[in-house]
Amino acid sequence: MSVPPHRGGPENPSAAALRERFPGAVGRVDVVWGETSIVLPPERVREIVQWLHDDPAQRYDYLCDVTAVEFRDPEEPLTVVWHLRSLPHRRFLRLKAELGAGAGAPLEVDSVWSVYKAADWLERECYDMFGIRFRGHPDLRRILMWEQYHEGYPLRKDFPLRGRFSRSEQLRQALAAHPESRYSLEELSIADASEDLPEAMRQRLRSGERTGE
Repeated sequence: MSVPPHRGGPENPSAAALRERFPGAVGRVDVVWGETSIVLPPERVREIVQWLHDDPAQRYDYLCDVTAVEFRDPEEPLTVVWHLRSLPHRRFLRLKAELGAGAGAPLEVDSVWSVYKAADWLERECYDMFGIRFRGHPDLRRILMWEQYHEGYPLRKDFPLRGRFSRSEQLRQALAAHPESRYSLEELSIADASEDLPEAMRQRLRSGERTGE
């Protein structure tokens, strides 16, 4: 069977270095469009990321992204993905950890915040959208949805396109979170069209009053 033209090619030299430094930890190495992806055991990610950051021959000093992938097949594991870049050596490396498949599988992995402070908001977004918990994160809470959001995790495959609650229920929950304490009324003015807003709030919106700044 012929190999697709976008697959294959030379590996990032860090792949061989990882095999030598962590025998048995490198599960699979893929090269796609010239970029190397390495599958690691979830319990080894934190240790390996620290070494990639600290070792003078690696020096992956920039965390580009932390994200996740869930496939349509329920038997496929949900995968966490880290994008690392070594600016001194001009290398890009993608690390992956498969967290388990099926309902009830634990979705946890160690945080890399202690290595890259940029992981703070990236891991929070991954938690918010996919429900993945990052052990050791200093402030793991929602970042895009409000903290009292109970519909689930919007980027999971089982999440309905229109959400699990009605629009009026979503608005009720948002208002219960007291948005005026965090946002100006100008920022909240888009909600003025809703009949579910309290009359006092609608009057303040119409008057142009600004609070919460």
